[in-house]
Amino acid sequence: MTKKLPAILFLLFATAQAAVPDTAAPTLSPLAQQAQTAKLSAEILTRNHYKKVPLDDALSAKIFDRYIKDIDGERMFFTQPDMDAFSATRTKLDDAIYQDDLQAPFAIFNLYERRVLERLAYSRELLKKGFDFTDKESFQIDREKAPWPANQAELRDLWRKRVKSDWLRLKLAGSDDKTIRSTLGKRYEHALARAKKIKSEDVFQLFMNAYTMSIEPHTNYLGPKATEEFDISMRLSLFGIGAVLSENEDYTTIRELVPGGPAALSNKIKVGDRIVRVGEAGSPALTDVVGWAIGDVVDLIRGKKGSQVMLEILPAAAGVDGKQERVTLVRDKISIAQQAAKKSIIETKNGGVTRKVGVISLPVFYLDFDARSRGDADYKSATRDVAQLIDELKKDNVDSLLIDLRNNGGGALTEAVDLTGLFIGKGAVVQQRNSQGAVRIESAEGSAPAWDKPLAVLINRGSASASEIFAAAIQDYGRGVIIGETSFGKGTVQTLVNLDQLVKSDKPRFGELKMTIAQFFRVNGGTTQLRGVVPDIGLPSTVDGDDMGESSYGNALPWTQIPAATYRPAGDLSELLPMLKIKHDARVAQDKEFAYLMEDISEIQAKRKANMISLNETVRRKEREAQEARTKARESRRDVAGDKTGKRTDKASGNSANYLQDDGLQSNERNVTASLAAEKARKDAKDIYLNEAAEILADEVELLKSNTRLAARVQPGARVASTEKTQ
Repeated sequence: MTKKLPAILFLLFATAQAAVPDTAAPTLSPLAQQAQTAKLSAEILTRNHYKKVPLDDALSAKIFDRYIKDIDGERMFFTQPDMDAFSATRTKLDDAIYQDDLQAPFAIFNLYERRVLERLAYSRELLKKGFDFTDKESFQIDREKAPWPANQAELRDLWRKRVKSDWLRLKLAGSDDKTIRSTLGKRYEHALARAKKIKSEDVFQLFMNAYTMSIEPHTNYLGPKATEEFDISMRLSLFGIGAVLSENEDYTTIRELVPGGPAALSNKIKVGDRIVRVGEAGSPALTDVVGWAIGDVVDLIRGKKGSQVMLEILPAAAGVDGKQERVTLVRDKISIAQQAAKKSIIETKNGGVTRKVGVISLPVFYLDFDARSRGDADYKSATRDVAQLIDELKKDNVDSLLIDLRNNGGGALTEAVDLTGLFIGKGAVVQQRNSQGAVRIESAEGSAPAWDKPLAVLINRGSASASEIFAAAIQDYGRGVIIGETSFGKGTVQTLVNLDQLVKSDKPRFGELKMTIAQFFRVNGGTTQLRGVVPDIGLPSTVDGDDMGESSYGNALPWTQIPAATYRPAGDLSELLPMLKIKHDARVAQDKEFAYLMEDISEIQAKRKANMISLNETVRRKEREAQEARTKARESRRDVAGDKTGKRTDKASGNSANYLQDDGLQSNERNVTASLAAEKARKDAKDIYLNEAAEILADEVELLKSNTRLAARVQPGARVASTEKTQ
């Protein structure tokens, strides 16, 4: 389309103003630089993206649908008349981008924000009346595919049920009516405050990602703030005070202190303390941050290394009117230890024989690109850290090694390649094909493997990208056993395009594009795209593949294949895997925890299929009591099992669907100390997936020790000429 947009904008604003109370948030408008950014991005994407998609009416319709879904995916704010009013915009968002005029998407968001304020104000009014929980009615859990409310009356009834559901959850958890009114009143009030603080850059980020992800799921726009967060996630460090923060009602609260960080070393800040004001040391006045979004508070606290920041703290033990304390801290480099590789050891026992399985958990394939390019000798790298942990585990005399990549969404490609080299030595790891069809092979250059004993890789649906490259290479080389769920299925390559550099801006104004430029292929020629890595030994999954993973995207690139690369397998697991599978099946058939897990998965699937929750108190109490009885019965059986073996078994499986009873609270409403205790309990709970993976590795060690012929086929170095694969 090439027509101008003013008539549509008038319609949108008129629709919004007809139903907006005087207390509505200010109307947001696009900035000139945002229109420039959108147009520049369109020029780059249409020319250089791996998937060539013109910005036309067809793409505009897809952008519109995704934008609406990202804003109101549960269809709880817009009505069918709203959608009818938007219809003229559907094929004109391409014109909005090319004409440097983003008023249309901003007008849609402004109406959405007004609808949010209306609904939350209505929700607060409902709290004054209370509800009748003897009625036999229900509330739809997932409304993504539900029809839009036909009118305002239908929308109001939908929200009546939503607030009723919130109230009933708290009532079932033991709260009285007064407490419930207070809790929900504050919840809706805080939601109102957050809605009014949305900025133009937030709306632009939403719209740009609706555009980029309509081309292909892993193409994104990163504004200046998002770019900074991405860089931090890669280098695992930042300059700050060494505190993990969380929102708790109106306050930004200290959730955790990083050992050795400025906050911990000061001995003046404790977990649960609330940050009231922030400023640079020496400034005449501090900025009041009560009620601020946590991201904005973080921006004030972070700064250059060696600079000083002053915090005004309300101690955890003090009331809201308690005495506040001022603390001055010197900002320093803070390492994000939670995302770094970690080791542990699991001991398995079978027939009187104890086996030690070394476990390395890797949450992300991190690499400090800047430090490496500067030539820093101690730059942060996932491969370096894993190599060091392997050396330590060797000294611990472990029999086998398990790499835990569950929920590892990827990271640096070079780290996936180098990490593979720790186990195969030198050889091709992954192939890349660009939009012109040219194929490049990425190879590990290690002279010899750092680990040549039994190896396994544990993956799940959240293992993606670099995790899949590593797992696929280990599988193709016959180097280790892949255990778990089929992985995510992201087989595409992205690059970052710095828009500020392109326009020669000396300040971060335009952000970056994370753009797909190529596709990954395994050394065997198949791609990990869409189908993911299928494990050699599968474990039950609690997630729905239709809702999570590459196959859940309607515009994902298809699976395809190219010729295999030249590579020599390190071993042949074809004879070993059936033996391991038989032992695994026999063990889990006798394992009560696996039986409980399957019960939980069945319950989750049934609830997902029903997609309804009762709002009748009697029905819900019976459901809750049945769950409590089931949990108590499990605990009793665990106690008995512990008595028979002389050792108390773990209290709960970390994979239980109902590990904690629903307390009706949102995360920012819970006491920080209680939240941390619950989180620790979940972490300490029995991880049956990890334990079973360790048992499988222990089985492998036993089989190889008892069968030298099998060991010769499986272990690295048994590179048989007949198994060489050629491109």
